[in-house]
Amino acid sequence: MADAAVFRWPVRVYWEDTDAGGIVFYANYLKFFERARTEWLRSLGLQQQRLREQTGGFFVVAETSVRYKQPARLDDELIVTACLIEKGRASMTIVQEALLKTEQHSTQNPVSLCEGSIRIGWVNATSMRPARIPDLILDAFTPP
Repeated sequence: MADAAVFRWPVRVYWEDTDAGGIVFYANYLKFFERARTEWLRSLGLQQQRLREQTGGFFVVAETSVRYKQPARLDDELIVTACLIEKGRASMTIVQEALLKTEQHSTQNPVSLCEGSIRIGWVNATSMRPARIPDLILDAFTPP
């Protein structure tokens, strides 16, 4: 991933994110990824509720692939990334990663805990059928 194109969002692991052993429950990485994607869109001026109101559509997750490498634990500080790797007319593919931030592994050299590829599709809010992603969204991902 080219560093300039990678969005980073800090996440702290709370008790509610873990199982009885204090390890992050596997499905919660998808929640971390969702929050990072939402904040990434917001950083581009794309607020999901406003988009739905303006365009009559919204993004849905169409496909995920997740690879778990090492566990995150209670109170860990994570950096969750998002990077667009493919942009189509009705869907986009984003690669994401959950990285462990520690004193030994600063934000310059964090440890990769989990990585994933998420394909999101644009749907019409009424019919829930696939639709073309509005230009105002696609333009936000095009460098000036």
